[in-house]
Amino acid sequence: MGCSEPTTRRILRGGAAASAAKPGSCDTGAGRVTSLFQSRGLPAAVVALGFAVIARTLGAVTDGGAMMGVLVAFVLMLAAGFPGFLSLATVFVITVVTTRWGYSRKQQLGVAERRHGRTASQVLANLGAAALCALPSIWFPRFSAILLVGAMAALAEAAADTASSEVGQATARRAYRITDFRDATIGTNGAISVEGTISGCVAACMVSWVSAVVGVVSWNWTPLIALAAIAGMFLDSVIGATWENAGKMGNDSVNFVSTVFAADLALTVAMVMEKLGR
Repeated sequence: MGCSEPTTRRILRGGAAASAAKPGSCDTGAGRVTSLFQSRGLPAAVVALGFAVIARTLGAVTDGGAMMGVLVAFVLMLAAGFPGFLSLATVFVITVVTTRWGYSRKQQLGVAERRHGRTASQVLANLGAAALCALPSIWFPRFSAILLVGAMAALAEAAADTASSEVGQATARRAYRITDFRDATIGTNGAISVEGTISGCVAACMVSWVSAVVGVVSWNWTPLIALAAIAGMFLDSVIGATWENAGKMGNDSVNFVSTVFAADLALTVAMVMEKLGR
């Protein structure tokens, strides 16, 4: 069969570029992807590398962590343009600030983050789900609006989990085991605090808000992104109190599962709402 359709134009939300198919041509998407790499590839690579250099200079990541950060930033910028990077940068700022907050106390408790920064596995565990959500939108732009909702939920969960742990360890006087709310030692897996929980919720809302301000997602998705991230944060604590404490899962695995859960929850609800709204 031939392809002789009239010119069609797609205007994509979430920072994706507009594309047009010429009359008499058959657009398989390959041309758009090539054009996207040509228009965004070099700027994305430059910004991603600069971001990695800054993170490494600040001691926030190891060499491997910096390389993984380059990959994640590059994917997010290809999928959502510079606004996608700004959402990632928000998570980075939250992580750096909360990790260094009350560092001396964390050292006394024996829960302080290592001085040389987060490793490649830690960066992948926290940011990999967001990159995996955003990546398909490069080839399937008509799904970009929904996919980026999932990506932002994953980023928001990563920020929420980090903020809740770091601020809780730095400021909390009491902690409770999430499974039965009995007193727990601050910094142990599955232990939550009022201060940490509030901080995590604020961090989730901040990432959700920034993603809407810069235009990655529509404003009507911000409550869903924040709530999905908070749900993922609590799931992280539940898994930590059970499977991680039992030695069945490592911390990186728990973090990855929690971000995937937040992304899947946001994607599922968003797809249902879109379908019901038609």
